[in-house]
Amino acid sequence: MELLLRFLLLCGVADFTRGLSITTPEQMIEKAKGETAYLPCKFTLGPEDQGPLDIEWLLSPADNQKVDQVIILYSGDKIYDDYYQDLKGRVHFTSNDLKSGDASINVTNLQLSDIGTYQCKVKKAPGVGNKKIQLTVLVKPSGIRCYVDGSEEIGNDFKLKCEPKEGSLPLRYEWQKLSDSQKLPTSWLPEMTSPVISVKNASAEYSGTYTCTVRNRVGSDQCLLRLDVVPPSNRAGTIAGAVIGTLLALVLIALIVFCCHKKRREEKYEKEVHHDIREDVPPPKSRTSTARSYIGSNHSSLGSMSPSNMEGYSKTQYNQVPSEDLERAPQSPTLPPTKVAAPNLSRMGAVPVMIPAQSKDGSIV
Repeated sequence: MELLLRFLLLCGVADFTRGLSITTPEQMIEKAKGETAYLPCKFTLGPEDQGPLDIEWLLSPADNQKVDQVIILYSGDKIYDDYYQDLKGRVHFTSNDLKSGDASINVTNLQLSDIGTYQCKVKKAPGVGNKKIQLTVLVKPSGIRCYVDGSEEIGNDFKLKCEPKEGSLPLRYEWQKLSDSQKLPTSWLPEMTSPVISVKNASAEYSGTYTCTVRNRVGSDQCLLRLDVVPPSNRAGTIAGAVIGTLLALVLIALIVFCCHKKRREEKYEKEVHHDIREDVPPPKSRTSTARSYIGSNHSSLGSMSPSNMEGYSKTQYNQVPSEDLERAPQSPTLPPTKVAAPNLSRMGAVPVMIPAQSKDGSIV
């Protein structure tokens, strides 16, 4: 009996040295990202284990570059779960009474950073025990996209492709035909479990609805693909139509540009004509200058007048000057008129001259 107990102790099956024993075996657990992982840790106590109960969970990250982190602790009848920031609020004991022998925990909303080795340590002096659990977080296949790579025409070669947006390896693929004849071409059979099916010399019989299912150890997802194999199209007509359409578009653009340019030139010309001032048209004479020229011409002709018409000229010609113009003309000091006798005028060489009548603006009538 003693030899059997020693053998069990050496193999790690049981721990009777202090009475405390963790009954949960070491194991590996795989879970999908976003799910909840249950990490079991159940223990039994011996009669001699009378010390305070302490429970501690530690995490050894998978990269082996970080030291072990305490993620949750039970000591002195209190729970402390704010040691590890990456798991804060996501790790909890599953039992409300840890003294009953259940130290298991739940890790919620699993992330890829949660991958690692978790260790459960239970201590109740003088008994001590621990177990390790390997946790692996995988990503379910999701965002599957099915499409045809190539032209779906009779006689052509193209490919049916199935691509997941994310998913942890290894991934398994499975193609099925859902509509029409469910019989698949013999040449497709070797590729029905691959992400790509190569279609050679396509025929109308290949048309139908296909499904591609992608699986891994934690989940699966699928997509649908509608394949329509049609007769070859008239490529020459398509190309000719495209060329003609392009030429018409270019002509239309050129016409629009021409019209806009012409309109701008007309607007510019109208503005220039509106603001243009003709240099060959002299400015109109002012009334003041007319009055001055009128008075000056009459004064300059006094020396050529005869005594007989001198008096009449002073009465008639000066009266023809508009009063309005004389009022506006600048006032200059004038000498009082001097009477010159007719014999004196003759001796001075004066010659009688007839002064033609002038209009109001000074022009000869």
